Amino acid sequence: MSDTERQSQDAASTGTGYRVLARKYRPKDFTDLMVGQEPMVRTLTNAFETGRIAQAYMLTGVRGVGKTTTARILARALNYKTAEIDKPTIDLRVPGEHCQAIMEGRHVDVIEMDAASHTGIDDIREIIEQVRYRPVSARFKVYIIDEVHMLSTAAFNGLLKTLEEPPEHVKFIFATTEIRKVPITVLSRCQRFDLRRISASDLVGLFSTIAAKEGIEAEPDALAMIARAAEGSARDGLSLMDQAIAHGGGVVQAEAVRGMLGLADRARIVDLFQHIVRGDVASALNEFQSQYEAGANPVVVLTDLADFTHLVTRLKYVPDAANDPSLSEVERTKAAEFAQGVAVTTLSRIWQMLLKGIPETENSSRTAGAAEMVLIRLAHAAHLPAPEDAARRLAEFSNEGGAPRPSSPAPSGNGGGTRVPYQTNVTARAPETAPRPQPSGPTAMLRAVPNPEPQSIGRVETKPAEAPKPLVPVNSIGDIVDLAAEKRDVKLKALVRNFVRPVRIEPGRLDVNLTEGAPGTLLNELAVKLKEWTGIHWIVSTSREEGGPTMVEAEAKAQEQRVSDARQDPDVAAILAQFPGAKIIDVRVRAPTPEEEAEEVKPPAAAESEEGDILPGDDIEF
Repeated sequence: MSDTERQSQDAASTGTGYRVLARKYRPKDFTDLMVGQEPMVRTLTNAFETGRIAQAYMLTGVRGVGKTTTARILARALNYKTAEIDKPTIDLRVPGEHCQAIMEGRHVDVIEMDAASHTGIDDIREIIEQVRYRPVSARFKVYIIDEVHMLSTAAFNGLLKTLEEPPEHVKFIFATTEIRKVPITVLSRCQRFDLRRISASDLVGLFSTIAAKEGIEAEPDALAMIARAAEGSARDGLSLMDQAIAHGGGVVQAEAVRGMLGLADRARIVDLFQHIVRGDVASALNEFQSQYEAGANPVVVLTDLADFTHLVTRLKYVPDAANDPSLSEVERTKAAEFAQGVAVTTLSRIWQMLLKGIPETENSSRTAGAAEMVLIRLAHAAHLPAPEDAARRLAEFSNEGGAPRPSSPAPSGNGGGTRVPYQTNVTARAPETAPRPQPSGPTAMLRAVPNPEPQSIGRVETKPAEAPKPLVPVNSIGDIVDLAAEKRDVKLKALVRNFVRPVRIEPGRLDVNLTEGAPGTLLNELAVKLKEWTGIHWIVSTSREEGGPTMVEAEAKAQEQRVSDARQDPDVAAILAQFPGAKIIDVRVRAPTPEEEAEEVKPPAAAESEEGDILPGDDIEF
């Protein structure tokens, strides 16, 4: 079909003399889809040639990449029929019996449904009832459901069984921009195709071809602007091109497109970037004011500045990126120059500050003033040394005790590039006899004090250092309990006595086994307190070993032993026999008096006695 016949047919179908470019140049077959979607076309071609045709397809991608159009072309391929060919095929160069009706969306056997307005189970139930009937005239009955993620949960569940085992004469084609919202049970029953964003270079080629067919004079820079603004969407780009043709009176010029989109001149963005990396605040503000008065949006200026920063950084590592046809000649040459002359650290700093400054400008009631403040910060930061350079210079000064050696510029190339010039003054704390001349440019002041030496500086009075606190020895659970009592931590003392069974203890490490009912935070609290009380870091952990008894258990066992020993004492046994009904309630070991401790010679029985034996002087309660 010639372009003239297509235009007359489009005009007749719409009842007007014009049809928008996005509809007029919608792809008609898979050869048109080769623009940006080669992997999908290759997969479908091989599947159709081998007869491995799926029962359901899922098409996903951003808006305007051709999901609905691909679904119609796929339906046309499934029902392709001519006098010579009567089978599914990808070769659609010759229109078939059903092709025109399918592409216009009016074929009786190709049912298109918008899930955004048919979300309920009743709509899916109607589809389920109709799939039993064979197609009227086509080979397959094809259901195209657009924006399928809008279906309700009940509708998805109702579709599952039919989608898994549909009749052989039924095919499903789904399209969605939100693939994450589609249940995995539905995705697992479909062949999924991710339609990619169309690159800016492909869009420029597409727009140039359409402009030639329409007889429209279009500047390459104008088409590149439209391609960048389309962000990978052919439909958005063609809509902008329609608008640009109307705006320019049948001619697409870069200046008109720039004004229509509210963009700044890309060459002027390069000049603004140059002023910033040089640290020329006044020139940067003047350039921004000129762009603002020319109609540029402050937010768009900063966004374009961020894009150019990204381009310069990318060219450091991928020089071939300069061959992108969507770039202007100024961008291509200047970005390559900056990539050789500006360090990666400087570019990263500009990028980070722009990422923070763009939202600030968008949310500000005075966007122009906010943008100027961002530019001032950027230009001021250009003179600051990189953090690693400042640290290196300070280290050199500290090690030498004087001025640092002049450092050689960073090697150019992918590693870092030549630094943007800056001045750094490193001063020692020493008496000066004459005032120091002030530098003309911005200055980063770094002050370092070298290690003082008595022979060079003289006698320096220093404050005597405090003696370190002696470490508190902790060799047992009893030591921990004593520490808690000394620090008046009654709660921790009680918890340790009742719930902690010691397994292993050494300086800085404590392995324990907790009894039932111990608080979950006991070990953490114990580690913190031990570090605070002893001055060293402690690792307190639980062990699978049973461990020793708790202090409460040990004390109870010792008490039982003392009571048992008391019963075996002859004197105590005589008392119990003399007074029937008497019983031992408690046995207390009396602390020795100072006179008793001063005795040098002890009775043999006392020297040979073991712990727990009843000795003379012990108190026994009945």
